[in-house]
Amino acid sequence: MKVPEIQIPIVEIPIEKKVKLFMKREDLIHPEISGNKYWKLFFNINNYLELNPENPLIITFGGAFSNHISAVSALGNQFNLKTLGIIRGEEIEKKWEENPTLVYAKRNGMNLKFVTREEYRHKEKLTEFLKQEFPEALIIPEGGTNRNAVQGIKMMLNNDTKDFDYLCTAVGTGGTVAGLSEFCEDNQEVIGFKVVEDDSLEEKISNLTSKRNFHLTDAAFGGYGKINDENVRFINDFKAKYEIPLEPIYTGKMMQKVFEMIDAGYFPEGSKILCFHTGGLQGIAGANLLLHKQNRNLII
Repeated sequence: MKVPEIQIPIVEIPIEKKVKLFMKREDLIHPEISGNKYWKLFFNINNYLELNPENPLIITFGGAFSNHISAVSALGNQFNLKTLGIIRGEEIEKKWEENPTLVYAKRNGMNLKFVTREEYRHKEKLTEFLKQEFPEALIIPEGGTNRNAVQGIKMMLNNDTKDFDYLCTAVGTGGTVAGLSEFCEDNQEVIGFKVVEDDSLEEKISNLTSKRNFHLTDAAFGGYGKINDENVRFINDFKAKYEIPLEPIYTGKMMQKVFEMIDAGYFPEGSKILCFHTGGLQGIAGANLLLHKQNRNLII
């Protein structure tokens, strides 16, 4: 993987408030390996390939609509690497062809192994079995979060990001907020917007960064993967006003919560807030599939 030649834009979100709001469009980094996924995989893949494995294989974990699974499959297709996705929920095996993310992953050549939710909860044990079966493989954790990922997230920061008071990102497995925390300026505060209800996240992040300049706030809006009508309304209004698409699992919920915090006066007057668009727009198709089945408004 190479550092992209494109300049990732930072765009101002014009709001009539006493703070200034900006977004770094990491979603534009690559059409398929988008946002933070690109940087989480960057050192994982490059360090692995430097070992010159005889039969390279990338194994990773994810749910049925996982952005990470989608990105790893695209990476495998682009670099001609074999990939194996361990998918949560054996009940999906008989109907995976109805799932746009898994169809896309299969089209990219990814092999899929479906496991029970109980087996998936014990991924450490599952990982040990996979190491024995595929000793040469690179096994990447769910969401791509590990120390190599944290090093990759450093690439999301540059001279253009130094002049902000707050750095905001959605949090699923914690790697992105850990990387921002570790490598941001000393005067900057990192806010992680939790889209999962996981009480262990703060400890996990603390184990990946040497700094304590971050805090987490709840942005689950009913639970991971749950989409309410207000989420859909916000995403559609945001796109109409600012011409920026958001997906409903991560960045959409983060931005909705950021707007609520601004309205509540959380940020001091004159603050400059930078939100990272972490990509994952492929998830809109799956979300709309579920919304359509429920006869609800779709994401435009």
